[in-house]
Amino acid sequence: MPNRFPPGAAAYTKDGRRYIVDEVADGLVYCTASGGAETEFPEAQLMTEAEWSARTGGRRDMLYSRLKQARTYVPYKGALDRGGAQRLLTKAEQLFPGILDFAAFTVASRVLSENGDQSFIPELSIIKCREIFDGAPVETRAALLAGLLGTAPDKMVSAAGMGDNMTRAMIDKGLDVAAFDTFGSRRRR
Repeated sequence: MPNRFPPGAAAYTKDGRRYIVDEVADGLVYCTASGGAETEFPEAQLMTEAEWSARTGGRRDMLYSRLKQARTYVPYKGALDRGGAQRLLTKAEQLFPGILDFAAFTVASRVLSENGDQSFIPELSIIKCREIFDGAPVETRAALLAGLLGTAPDKMVSAAGMGDNMTRAMIDKGLDVAAFDTFGSRRRR
């Protein structure tokens, strides 16, 4: 009888946490979490990729629709210069490649957590999160990036107008480097 969990396959707990199977022995599945922690589960407590997809398939598709409609993406109401906001986004991506993907994914993760859907965070598509992010008005995207960096949007846009060094300093000051580096190792799907 073929093993449900071959080494290297994904295994899911009932609450949606994803693990990579290392080995199966005597009814126990030895796994590694995305953070590197090793753990074990009885085989009956885990689901295969296909079982998890069948269980959550329709709900996962609805998540992206709900993300687009989240209040996070409503047009920014403050006074931001549209050209300055675009300059900020362009400079940020040039100085820190991947930062806009990181911002899009982080914003989506926060929305899911607020809605009680945190079990879907490991399954989020960076590409789809970025499409939703890019669909928002430029002022909203600049405000979301500034919020991620813990800075007022108008100050962040103003810093981008002062040049690369000021923009880099503002981003360096607020960026969670560990989270950004960890995000950089995610598969972009």
